[in-house]
Amino acid sequence: MSLEGVPAPVAYPPARTGWFLVVMLTIAYIFSFVDRYVLGLLIGPIKADLGLTDEQIGWVIGPAFAIFYATMGLPLGWLVDRARRTWIVAAGVAVWSLATAASGLAKDFWHLFFTRMTVGVGEATLSPAAFSMISDSFPPERRGKPIAFYSAAVSVGAGIASFIGAGVLIWAKSIPELSLPLVGEIAPWQFTFMAVGLPGLLVALFFVFMPEPARRLAVARDASLKGNGMGDALGYVWRHKGTYIGFVSLVAVMTIIAYSHGFLPALFERTWGWPPEKYATINGSVIVILGPVNVLFMGWLSDRLSQKGMRDAPFRIMVAGFLLMVPSGVVPFFAPDPVLAFGLLIFNTIGIGIVSAVGVTALLLITPAQIRGQIVALYYMAISLSGLLLGPTTVGYLSTNVFGEDQIRYAMAAVPVLYGVVPLLFIPVTRRLYLAQMARLGAASE
Repeated sequence: MSLEGVPAPVAYPPARTGWFLVVMLTIAYIFSFVDRYVLGLLIGPIKADLGLTDEQIGWVIGPAFAIFYATMGLPLGWLVDRARRTWIVAAGVAVWSLATAASGLAKDFWHLFFTRMTVGVGEATLSPAAFSMISDSFPPERRGKPIAFYSAAVSVGAGIASFIGAGVLIWAKSIPELSLPLVGEIAPWQFTFMAVGLPGLLVALFFVFMPEPARRLAVARDASLKGNGMGDALGYVWRHKGTYIGFVSLVAVMTIIAYSHGFLPALFERTWGWPPEKYATINGSVIVILGPVNVLFMGWLSDRLSQKGMRDAPFRIMVAGFLLMVPSGVVPFFAPDPVLAFGLLIFNTIGIGIVSAVGVTALLLITPAQIRGQIVALYYMAISLSGLLLGPTTVGYLSTNVFGEDQIRYAMAAVPVLYGVVPLLFIPVTRRLYLAQMARLGAASE
């Protein structure tokens, strides 16, 4: 493989311009995660009103969302490399916001399945466009912090969703009946979907008028790529499949564990008697503070170590997070009381945040710029399909068919064991392939 160094035709924008873009993308990401996360807080009343099982809830949380969230990533990644990215984001935010509100109108399993599927369509637009624009706004050695800032929205969004869910549930329980114009009488869980979904339309409107950064396609170019089409991206991944499979498998375990946590409010209620609003309030308080601090620190550490000459710093940090995440995803569910269980789960939250914070930073170091949007889309497709198809469905299946729905904690504890052991054993091989790919691409010398 030959490499070519072409002078960059466009300078990076001023830092304040880049950071303004990052802040707005992060706000959009927070809204997306609120819409995604709030379903887990409403499992109990949804099951009661619609007559669902844990296994069906697992399908709604996971595969329904994954069908388009993951698979639409490829065509959207192709579009991101060619079209105006701010308009792509605007359209996506509008779609998922309306679909979230429509989830509150669901009357049965298939209605809820369809609306959550549509949420996935909208949310699939965001990250490929976001990381493409961030990459065009910051030089490689300074991307760690903005990417980590954007990734921190996962924790902030989960915390905000917890607070919103708790607040709405507490408020709704104090009112004899809820009624909306044109809709009529609705349950508290239905109102919650509408309350978190509709405000996102304002964010969508902002991106319609927002300028986007100029593209910088001359950085880390690979001359073996004849173009920047989808076939080029898929072919590149296939030629370096060992590197990408090993790398993505580590991050996929993170998403499997993280998405399985959609059942945590129900688990704490059934196992230790915490009502969802209590769990949500405590959980929100912890992750709103801990989550951003964790990922921002990891972004700073990644940049710091990279500037000191540690070529694979983001990858090393990611592996450390993985080693913390797997065992801490098992032990808490054998605790004798909810306080100890929640305290131990904090370590799992930290591990998940570490992997999430530096995963894309590490990916960009082994990815040519002319197919970056599509590779990021492929990355998100792989980890999202893994997490959404395997995390919630494994918990739901084991809970309903193996352990019993009153013993859901054993189903949760099984997830890191089932999916984390093999990638753990292959970490040395994965790192060797990763370093070889960095050397081929010359990413360290950008």
